[in-house]
Amino acid sequence: MTSPPRVSMEITDEMIKSMEVGLAFRDYLRFPALLGRCCSTGRGWRGRGWERMTEVAHKRGATNLNPSVPPRLVHSCWLFFYAQDRVLGSRFIKNGRISSMDFHSKATNYLVTASDDESIRLYDTQNAVCLKTINSKKYGVELVCFTDNPTLVLYSSKNGWDESLRLLSLNDNRFVRYFKGHLDRVVSISFCSEKENFLSGSLDRTVLLWDQRAEKSQGLLRVQGRPAISYDDQGMVFGVAYGGCIRMFDARKFEKGPFEIFSVGNDDTEAHVLKFSSDGRRMLLTTKAGRVHVLDSFHGNSIASYTVKPVLTNSTLEASFSPDGNHIISGSGDGSVYAWNVRSGKVARWGSTDNEPPLVRWAPGSVMFVTGSSELSCWVPDLSKLGSFTITK
Repeated sequence: MTSPPRVSMEITDEMIKSMEVGLAFRDYLRFPALLGRCCSTGRGWRGRGWERMTEVAHKRGATNLNPSVPPRLVHSCWLFFYAQDRVLGSRFIKNGRISSMDFHSKATNYLVTASDDESIRLYDTQNAVCLKTINSKKYGVELVCFTDNPTLVLYSSKNGWDESLRLLSLNDNRFVRYFKGHLDRVVSISFCSEKENFLSGSLDRTVLLWDQRAEKSQGLLRVQGRPAISYDDQGMVFGVAYGGCIRMFDARKFEKGPFEIFSVGNDDTEAHVLKFSSDGRRMLLTTKAGRVHVLDSFHGNSIASYTVKPVLTNSTLEASFSPDGNHIISGSGDGSVYAWNVRSGKVARWGSTDNEPPLVRWAPGSVMFVTGSSELSCWVPDLSKLGSFTITK
């Protein structure tokens, strides 16, 4: 697997406001149908080019192709479909609800998802295809994340009787290793992108430290609540959040306890997601109360705090930094998606008929983010609404 070159782009409020899903992918297990509308300049899209694309697509299993979508679909480093001056996104329709998803940190066009239909799916977002579907009927699957190798994923069970973590080879659907140690449901996993270590947090009120080459855990931390955990981008530091505080640990000497404890004010509700920005300067924490806290990761100072609808179900409130760390997207308890500028506040809101918070992930090094609920959607800017922009490799 190879990764497209990363893209350097200034992400602006206007760009985020213009983001939308413009293409729907159905029958995604093979080649999805193309739907959506493009802004035309009066010239029709029918012709030999369209006929050829239709012919190829039908051979590959696509149906219901919409002739309003132009045949010239050009990608540039991430899932961008250029139709004249409009950028179209994509949507992968799923039968089950997505419970977890993760981009690979280096092979950034690869996205893996887990869903409550007990399946793991691998997507190539650059070429807009579902590459592989693997079922886990015996153990179920709740959380999934890539290792440093894009052909290996780590996932947690959802069967209620086996809380082991499993290292799975996507190439041949083979379990490479089992990691046993938790006594209750695993609710958080964080992989160190620079090493072969990872963290797991469980409702049994423990955080375990692992080396993916060994079946037994390398360390244990006891906590007083549901833990949200995350390594920083360099793998030198990790955070553990619960009870209204974020505890910072040196990964090399975690047994000495936290070297800093940062408070998130008077919000001591259940911690859901903890993440660092790609440059390590900021971190965010979401809570069941519908709060998204943004802190300086070096000093613990509060930078911003945002409020969305609280989570009333057993779902998780997720949020994600943009690649430059200056914007945040998050789900909401009413199914909406929010976007904020860290410096100035709310930028956009996209409503939904759903009543559970969607999962959200910003694609590394890209101006695309994805949301996951009962469908997987890739959001990109509509260039027809923007003046100009520049891309540098």
